Amino acid sequence: MSESQVWDTVDDYFTAHLSPNDEALEAAVRDSDAAGLPHIAVSAPQGKFLQLLAEIQGARTVLEIGTLGGYSTIWLARALPADGRLISLEYSARHAEVATRNLARAGLDRVAEVRVGPALESLPKLADENPAPFDLVFIDADKGNNPHYVEWALRLTRAGSLIVLDNVVRQGRVADPDSTSPDVVGTRAALELIGSHPRLTGTAIQTVGGKGYDGFALARVLG
Repeated sequence: MSESQVWDTVDDYFTAHLSPNDEALEAAVRDSDAAGLPHIAVSAPQGKFLQLLAEIQGARTVLEIGTLGGYSTIWLARALPADGRLISLEYSARHAEVATRNLARAGLDRVAEVRVGPALESLPKLADENPAPFDLVFIDADKGNNPHYVEWALRLTRAGSLIVLDNVVRQGRVADPDSTSPDVVGTRAALELIGSHPRLTGTAIQTVGGKGYDGFALARVLG
């Protein structure tokens, strides 16, 4: 058995025992596939990880940057109380349409909303609304803009909020200082910002599984 097959087998075991997909999650995956969305959503164990982070955080408000088909959005929204609020920003109108249907079918359309447009245009508009600080921000969009997304997350959170940045390992290329890939350059800049910013403390964790070799960065906002 190859290394990747072992990762898949372990992920399947974890999913079956700890984070099984129910009908709403399975339908979200099915409809996303049928609509031709790229297969880049978080895995079931990663989705459950995000839900647990939000629950541990006691989150009432969540900001997600990058919706895709709403699979991660469902996991995060399920962590919120009935009067909680999740705002997810999605560049593609087609992706947002799929995600909105998936959220409605999961019974989460009263808690979660999807806003369409480039996130760097949607974020200033959101800030103009003067929302209550978000308790958790999940960043999973175009990686070249990761440092800008972290900066906006800081502006829209409070001391004690949690920022989660996905796909930070880039199959190990994040450690290559000679890489000119925008995804790698943007991810390195975001990690260096987290490491140097006086209002952030953070770490990054490498992961393997059904989504291959990658990882998360976690940053807590300081006072």
